[in-house]
Amino acid sequence: MTSQVSSPAEQADTTVVGEQRTPAGGKDVRRLDRVIIRFAGDSGDGMQLTGDRFTSETASFGNDLSTLPNFPAEIRAPAGTLPGVSSFQLHFADHDILTPGDAPNVLVAMNPAALKANIGDMPRGAEIIVNTDEFTKRAMQKIGYESNPLEDGSLDGYSLHPVPLTTLTVQALKDFDLTRKEAERSKNMFALGLLSWMYHRPTEGTEKFLRSKFAKRPQLAEANITAYRAGWNFGETTEDFAVSYEVAPAAKAFPPGVYRNISGNLALAYGLVTASRQADLPLFLGSYPITPASDILHELSKHKNFGVRTFQAEDEIAGIGAALGAAFGGSLAVTTTSGPGVALKSETIGLAVSLELPLLIVDIQRGGPSTGLPTKTEQADLLQAMYGRNGEAPVPVVAPQTPADCFDAALEAARIALTYRTPVFLLSDGYLANGSEPWRIPEVDELPDLRVRFAQGPNHTLDDGTEVFWPYKRDEATLARPWAIPGTPGLEHRIGGIEKQDGTGNISYDPANHDFMVRTRQAKVDGIDVPDVEVDDPQQARTLVLGWGSTYGPITAAVRRLRRAGESIAQAHLRHLNPFPHNLGEVLRAYDKVVIPEMNLGQLATLIRAKYLVDARSHTQVNGMPFKAEKLAAALKEAIHD
Repeated sequence: MTSQVSSPAEQADTTVVGEQRTPAGGKDVRRLDRVIIRFAGDSGDGMQLTGDRFTSETASFGNDLSTLPNFPAEIRAPAGTLPGVSSFQLHFADHDILTPGDAPNVLVAMNPAALKANIGDMPRGAEIIVNTDEFTKRAMQKIGYESNPLEDGSLDGYSLHPVPLTTLTVQALKDFDLTRKEAERSKNMFALGLLSWMYHRPTEGTEKFLRSKFAKRPQLAEANITAYRAGWNFGETTEDFAVSYEVAPAAKAFPPGVYRNISGNLALAYGLVTASRQADLPLFLGSYPITPASDILHELSKHKNFGVRTFQAEDEIAGIGAALGAAFGGSLAVTTTSGPGVALKSETIGLAVSLELPLLIVDIQRGGPSTGLPTKTEQADLLQAMYGRNGEAPVPVVAPQTPADCFDAALEAARIALTYRTPVFLLSDGYLANGSEPWRIPEVDELPDLRVRFAQGPNHTLDDGTEVFWPYKRDEATLARPWAIPGTPGLEHRIGGIEKQDGTGNISYDPANHDFMVRTRQAKVDGIDVPDVEVDDPQQARTLVLGWGSTYGPITAAVRRLRRAGESIAQAHLRHLNPFPHNLGEVLRAYDKVVIPEMNLGQLATLIRAKYLVDARSHTQVNGMPFKAEKLAAALKEAIHD
């Protein structure tokens, strides 16, 4: 869904404030500036769908938003167990926000396991809506409750709303020809309707979505819509919910334009399609399904009308091999994966370095090592992207900072690959891939021109006057070699993994030639034109916090908190990790202290220390979740005063 915004951007405080009024219907309406909601239940309870629909309606309403889906790695984890809990957190506001929020204001818990898994994140006074039908003795014993938490006083510090969601849903659907089990599956729509009433969310989009999703089973569509409306009506009529809430559109948070809600993987897919159109090249994706990158394959497979060809290979090695072959054939070639897949692709990435062909390697990072935490996030593939190949095989590295920024990062990675004839790593992660936020749809004339010129004929004259084609004769400005499409008359040349002779591309074992080629490939990457890093420092601080990738949101939120509290701190964020921006060393040396928060054990800090001899301090986290702004602010404050 899209919404029009016509006001200039404006930063605002995120303190919750309320203004209460009583409409004609009798129930009070309280106005808030932001809300954090978390839906939680079994992985089969439809929490991701529920959260996604609430997010879509919130985006269409015009709020700024940020989401955090969190689900088990198993396709269907054991029902009613703590490892099987799936949740979806949404932070929406009437102003510019940066993270899914630290602590939810509202928890919807569909069973005892969902309550127990999430209650530790809830602040006192938060609203908790629980499905009482699931709080049976057996279900509570399964996850270690010795007594019923709804009755033993352990939740007295919260605003508890016990609701028999399952029973109410089944009653609402009694006129439909459905089994009880089929009717119970719609309880997530009842919960969605209730929350939509509580926060005055639009309803038309969800009803349209349900009719489309269940187009082949219209009775099921109408049953879900009925459950959704029943939840809305329950909120309207029950005495347990005496107050509903309004969060106004974020009219001042965005530049003018047309906006839509978008996830990181969807933005990245759109960026790849756009890059292929701007380059006037067909897009080829060679991929093997892997969490959390598979959605890119799913999305690109829908866009054959834009000249996109997707190939689901039998394994990771075949996927990148096909992509490299497509690059040789003149396509904008892409392979998508996560950390374990990068390990398998490493030899072919080295081959792409040697062949000097444009290839995008999209790594949606997740928790490791090995299979690790497939559905959790991490930033621990940076050193693998930098050095995870045999021999000297330098590869540029680009990292988006928000879900919407994945679109621009894809365009930038394509620009580098096509201009410099090199494979390029694009390092996203699970937090960006599955999270979502508003994205301003760019105008066509704002997009970069990525068109390339293929080699058309001879480019070198021998001593005897013969004109020949040298596949490794380089552009003086970029050191890129010519891109010769196979089948072009007179441009036949060797390819392969054995070292090439400078210029001719013939096989060479000459030590001096190898030294020259290795240094030339490194110089090509070192010479890539990337923008200077920008520093946000309105107070002439002495401490700089430096980040990369998805830490942008939590770092920026933490920096805002510190500045509002009177602290002085500067911030810079890296998109280009290889090569680093040319002014980075000068920036780092301008500060007494440099702190680098990362979702790894200090990989960027290691690179910064080695290259610039700066005593950068690491602040690390590897629990599979993004940083929380409050905890990060506390750590940065400690660094300032240390």
